[in-house]
Amino acid sequence: MARPILLAIIMLLCAVAPASADEAHPQPPDNIRPELLKGVGFDMHLGRQLPADLNFKDDKGRDVRLSDYFNEGKPVILSMNYFECPTLCPIVLDGVLVGLQDLEGLDVNKDFTVVSVSVDHEETPKIAAASKENYTRRYTREGLDEGWHFLTGSRASIDALAKAVGVRFTYDAKHDQWVHPSGITMLTPEGKVKAYLLGVTFNPRDLKLGLVEAASGKIGSVVDQAMLFCFQYDPQTGKYGPFALGMVRLGGIVTLLAMGTFMITAWRREARQSRDDSPGEVN
Repeated sequence: MARPILLAIIMLLCAVAPASADEAHPQPPDNIRPELLKGVGFDMHLGRQLPADLNFKDDKGRDVRLSDYFNEGKPVILSMNYFECPTLCPIVLDGVLVGLQDLEGLDVNKDFTVVSVSVDHEETPKIAAASKENYTRRYTREGLDEGWHFLTGSRASIDALAKAVGVRFTYDAKHDQWVHPSGITMLTPEGKVKAYLLGVTFNPRDLKLGLVEAASGKIGSVVDQAMLFCFQYDPQTGKYGPFALGMVRLGGIVTLLAMGTFMITAWRREARQSRDDSPGEVN
């Protein structure tokens, strides 16, 4: 009876699970945006394969290719911002850090990889290393130093990656800043776009569901995988929301398992009782 009971508990949790406290809203249309922001946003390229042959420098100054992070059999969280950003980027990266800190059951480096790519082609590995040290120092769990990579690259590599992912950004010459959207991209172990989580904070539940789904259930517990029956990714909000049909399906599975378990238990009890009631052999 353990599995039906477990699934029943999951159903109950799905029914009462609160929505994310920081629900994102669809991006406003360009005609009501400030002029500078009209070219900024995410284009949802779900299912797109990222170009594996793009060249970058990691935070240790080594030459790397994008494919280096897609050959480990682990899903990848990708962020595109820049490391000396005075405004939005630290807030987004702080949101990633807090989300990873509160993520239960999955560990960076062991279960998944994080890659942050600077959109500023003038930033150097030294700048990337300083930014990484800031987050490594504040992270209280293990694995971040090996599992979170800060990359810099040429204008051509950055633009090719951004185009494939669907990240649109621009340069504000007046304030000497790069203007970019806030959010992260969930990638499969093969480097395909699975989901976008929008905003500056990232609910650990959404992070976990995104990673488990991107990994096709190869990471996480049976509870994590069953939760995907109850929550479905919504590209409009960039979040995982309650999925009514999934709950109905899960309810049907729970009912069938419970009925099957009951019938097997009753049959075994009846067979045992029949054996006990049978007359013994006479020598």
